[in-house]
Amino acid sequence: MYEIGAESGRYYSVNVPLKEGIDDASYFQVFKPVISSVMEFYQPTAIVLQCGADSLAGDRLGCFSLSTKGHGECVKFVKDLNVSTLVVGGGGYTLRNVARCWTYETSLLVDEQISNELPYTEYLEFFAPDFTLHPEVVTRQENANSKQYMEAIVK
Repeated sequence: MYEIGAESGRYYSVNVPLKEGIDDASYFQVFKPVISSVMEFYQPTAIVLQCGADSLAGDRLGCFSLSTKGHGECVKFVKDLNVSTLVVGGGGYTLRNVARCWTYETSLLVDEQISNELPYTEYLEFFAPDFTLHPEVVTRQENANSKQYMEAIVK
């Protein structure tokens, strides 16, 4: 949290130390105020938003428990700031969840409602057993981010 950049980049870095198992509600509890503060302080004219899907529940390497809808809420929040935004992919090591996440977030960015049911394609079998855009979140670990810990970060 105290890494703030170096040399000409000093004070241009914001780090938020989150513990394993964080869920949608806890993540958004810290995301919104941190991004709001960054926007107020820096007043950027453009944003580059990297949407790493390794924070989704069930990622082979990630340790967070976000749903595709929770992840998308953050994208929607940034979009609603009405600042020119470039949205790019990032990490994600369970490919079916990466595809779900980026499909959903693209739909949010272009204001297009899409079905939770995945269409039939030759790849549909990879999305078993539920074949949906928003599968039920199965957490591998408890949320280690207590309410007090999250409140301390936001202060």
